[in-house]
Amino acid sequence: MVTNEELPQLLAEIREDFLGLEVRERLQLLLEFSYELPELPARYSEHPDLFERVEECQSPVFIFTEVDAQRIVHLFAIAPKEAPTTRGFASIIVQGLAGLTVEQVLAVPDDYPQTIGLAEAVSPLRIRGMTALLGRAKRQVRERSAVSTTP
Repeated sequence: MVTNEELPQLLAEIREDFLGLEVRERLQLLLEFSYELPELPARYSEHPDLFERVEECQSPVFIFTEVDAQRIVHLFAIAPKEAPTTRGFASIIVQGLAGLTVEQVLAVPDDYPQTIGLAEAVSPLRIRGMTALLGRAKRQVRERSAVSTTP
């Protein structure tokens, strides 16, 4: 298992927070994350066509990444309020990757969702959805960083 020292600071803190709780309390923390999913910037609120659906999620979740000129990643997600588990997962990924460099995002272990202690609290299908969220975000970052570095 990856140690906290190998993770970006916020992802390490999120994992520590979850692992420090009893299983039922982890669900409450996940619910709290669902309330914290950042709103879309105005420039994207009218362009849902830019977002990619994460089919593995049980509820409709859509993500979009940007890589700026400094190779800093910005991740945006849309998830329904009626699906707090999925929305919480999206919020963890969005907040955890926010402001990281391309290299830091790509270095996040693919199995990060399995390491935060939610596998005992939610179904394997839900964890698969969160893993897919991270995988899609990393793929988009790879694609957009390749485009932004091409002369």
